[in-house]
Amino acid sequence: MKLRPPRYLVTGATGFLGRHVLAALERGVPGASVVAPMRRPETWSEMDWTADHARVQILQGGIRDRAWWAGLDDAESGTAGPIDGIFHLAAIVQHSRHGAEVVYETNIDGTLAMVELAAKLGCRLVFVSTSGTVGCSKRASDSPDEHARYATHLVRGWPYYHSKILAEQAALQRADELGVELTMLRPPVLLGPGDHRYRSTGHITRYIRGKMPFRLPGGMHFIDIRDAADAIVAAMRVESPRPVYHLAGMASTLDGFFEIVRDLTGVPMPPRKLPATLAVQLARAADRAAHGLPGKPSNPLPDPVVVEMATHYWGLSSRYAKDELGYESRDPVVTVRETIDWLSAHHPKLARAA
Repeated sequence: MKLRPPRYLVTGATGFLGRHVLAALERGVPGASVVAPMRRPETWSEMDWTADHARVQILQGGIRDRAWWAGLDDAESGTAGPIDGIFHLAAIVQHSRHGAEVVYETNIDGTLAMVELAAKLGCRLVFVSTSGTVGCSKRASDSPDEHARYATHLVRGWPYYHSKILAEQAALQRADELGVELTMLRPPVLLGPGDHRYRSTGHITRYIRGKMPFRLPGGMHFIDIRDAADAIVAAMRVESPRPVYHLAGMASTLDGFFEIVRDLTGVPMPPRKLPATLAVQLARAADRAAHGLPGKPSNPLPDPVVVEMATHYWGLSSRYAKDELGYESRDPVVTVRETIDWLSAHHPKLARAA
């Protein structure tokens, strides 16, 4: 009997990671098709790169909604049929404490909704979280693995990372209650070509444009998004996945990271390096001033949370990803170079300058 090609549901399919997971599915799972829920289905057709993904079917609905679930069984919708697994990639990545309620609601409630949908469909759920749930430290030497404790004491005041800790905890508990096979992946910062929303690569863009006001004493950890996408797909296909996999790459100081960018672009590093305490105080003062004025005045400094995070270190290690998912992190200089090349060709401000 001929086996049918697998069919997956992918949240966050229009994002940077979603784009690469779709490509990884096409590379690694020939014939696989995708159902992708979206709050604004027109978003899909508005982006030029989506034309390469003809086997993606769109359903209207956000991850916290449940009304669109009926479309998975509706023959008239064109999306009916068995779902073999859910890739939950969608999240709100917002670091500011202003308006953080939606970050918690989306990242926690949306993840719980996907656990419940996986229970309803009887399929595996691959949930992409973040290394920041455990991989944040005041010491550059720390490198926590999959059995590490949550870094709640450090990230409690940072909405994105704290919401992801709560989402992980809630998802693990609900999955256990409902008998859902759940596996979570924790990647650090994702770099590479194709960041069409210019978010994950924003710090590189700001550096090249000379918009970094000063240097900070903390750390940086990144991997290539293409390697992450292949590991995410492998986590769906592996026979008996573990509850958690770490995807580790290059951990360095911030200076070490931006030295790579400097060497590749010729753009000099900002001459001033501020002590952590002073940088945080300046960022908080500028934030208070900006939000104390009428309207929405621009703030020349990064959000205080971004500065606070940048004064920490983000080491990470994995016991299992290489052997069980086939994960390997490519040469970090290649990743940064190809990121810069793509941004130089596509980012409106960098492309004009080039």
